[in-house]
Amino acid sequence: MAKRYKFTELDQYLFGESTHYDIYKKLGAHPMTVRKKEGFYFAVWAPNARSVSVVGEFNDWDTKANPMEKVGPIGVYETFIPGVEEGQLYKFFIEGAHGELLYKSDPYASACELRPGNASKTADISKFKWTDTTWMKKREEFDENKQAMAIYEVHPGSWMKHPATEEDADGFYNYREFAEKLADYVQKMGYTHVELMGIAEHPFDGSWGYQVTGYYAPTSRYGSPIDFKYLINYLHKKKIGVILDWVPAHFPRDAHGLAEFDGCCIYEHADPRQGEHPDWGTKIFNYGKPEVKNFLIANALYWIEEFHVDGLRVDAVASMLYLDYGKQDGQWVANQYGENKNLEAIELFRHLNSLVLGRNKGAVMIAEESTAWPMVTGSVEKGGLGFSLKWNMGWMNDFLEYMKLDPYFRKYNHTKMNFAMMYAYSEKYVLVLSHDEVVHLKCSMINKMPGELDDKFKNLKAGYAFMFGHPGKKLMFMGQDFGQLQEWSEARELDWYLLGEERHKNLQEYVGQLLKLYRKYPALYAMDNDPEGFEWINGDDGDRSIFSFVRKSPTKRNNILVVCNFTPVARPEYRVGVPKKKQYKLIFTQDGMCEPKTYKAEKINMDNREYSIGYELPPYGVAIFQY
Repeated sequence: MAKRYKFTELDQYLFGESTHYDIYKKLGAHPMTVRKKEGFYFAVWAPNARSVSVVGEFNDWDTKANPMEKVGPIGVYETFIPGVEEGQLYKFFIEGAHGELLYKSDPYASACELRPGNASKTADISKFKWTDTTWMKKREEFDENKQAMAIYEVHPGSWMKHPATEEDADGFYNYREFAEKLADYVQKMGYTHVELMGIAEHPFDGSWGYQVTGYYAPTSRYGSPIDFKYLINYLHKKKIGVILDWVPAHFPRDAHGLAEFDGCCIYEHADPRQGEHPDWGTKIFNYGKPEVKNFLIANALYWIEEFHVDGLRVDAVASMLYLDYGKQDGQWVANQYGENKNLEAIELFRHLNSLVLGRNKGAVMIAEESTAWPMVTGSVEKGGLGFSLKWNMGWMNDFLEYMKLDPYFRKYNHTKMNFAMMYAYSEKYVLVLSHDEVVHLKCSMINKMPGELDDKFKNLKAGYAFMFGHPGKKLMFMGQDFGQLQEWSEARELDWYLLGEERHKNLQEYVGQLLKLYRKYPALYAMDNDPEGFEWINGDDGDRSIFSFVRKSPTKRNNILVVCNFTPVARPEYRVGVPKKKQYKLIFTQDGMCEPKTYKAEKINMDNREYSIGYELPPYGVAIFQY
């Protein structure tokens, strides 16, 4: 009987070795024709179950109608049900190891029921016809070390909404509508990539997508898996890269999800010291179990290869690397060497990154890692974890602490802004101003700034100019580019009406011009990871709270000199040292792009340089020169 189906001895072997990289084509629910009858094939891994059956709309949720057959010792159950159509709800009914009666969603389902329902839904994701061949070919040449990356982090459900109605209380944009609106905005502003939050299915809106129950299902809040493919395809045609938030660090306890899936802990560790996050109330994957490791590795490949996603931002990497993360003494178990390193998670990352990046040239794997763990972006061959890039949380914390200060006190905190250059080349970094910084009473970005409203905008402009000049790829969360006043909430759309006010419109235009400047000059991105690409002119001018530095291009042409004044004090006769006796063309100020004005270097010693240029630096002034 098993020959009619799909889960072969080879499948079992590969799954048991954690090398069945397209396991999602075997487990789950898939359209199939058997003996000329169309229907769906179902398969699930439940090694401790006494019995498993499929229940759904097609059999009136009858637990006895469609029993599944166990295939081999690895614990996979399968069956074919004729007449099942696409779009029908189903679950697995499992009699657990201890007689528990469980109704579980399909861990490998491609689609799910809209919350508050939590059933899986039959789908055929092979139907979509991709038209992004040009993008995919060009992606193979993408090198994040040498090319611009300015990422717009977006939560689709709260970016923009339709007015709520009785029929549609949420007002969510469908993936297809969202594609067009988002692409227009991203192109207008000049971002290179979008990073989408909360795409994998999750039951609770307030988790923002970080409590995943359907790892293989794009959330049904915004449409079908085919609609989601349309979104990716559309963004690619508009030359916009797509990064997904990916959450392999933990999963929720929801009864329909992965927790104690067959009555036993098969996805998580059974020992709560290893299998639970006390602070988060969530379960921790058992990274040492081959089938679990396979589940996660195949899931990463699924999004990148089946959905053409250009990269994954891996959430909470630190919580995976440290066995004692967020735990007190007695709440964790040391590794075999008595240390707090999670050796199984380390091996998973090396396997995962080698495989994903090896099979998908030009894709990126980005770590959200908040500690000083060495070589997160180091090569696997040399003992690193193999990520492409790492979020620079140290820079972000220092930058925000500095920017919050009254300008009077900045001189005592000058090192907060220059310290990041002490470790800038230890990893390959993304400078991030993410969603986490504008929630939980942390204030919106504009309201972190000191002073009256006009001062807040001037501060933020100077801060953004510093960020775009500083080595590292860039990431900004939605709303930060026009000065969203309220903290972000997943329950409402951004305050787009603010663009009717001059200050907000002006800030948006300013950020758009910064983005265009960033993309125009390779000096601002092509040597992010090369110490030769950056040079302080004066990083120690604490008394005046002024920073000046140079960014160099690989060709030594069109280099950039950046000066940022972080006080409201005008410097009418400001003079900055310059590297060479050249002409320096002012191309960007605190007001954005400007009519270029040329300054000739004079033989006047300044900042320990033989030559310098003098000009007027206004309060909160920004001056970017090209030379």
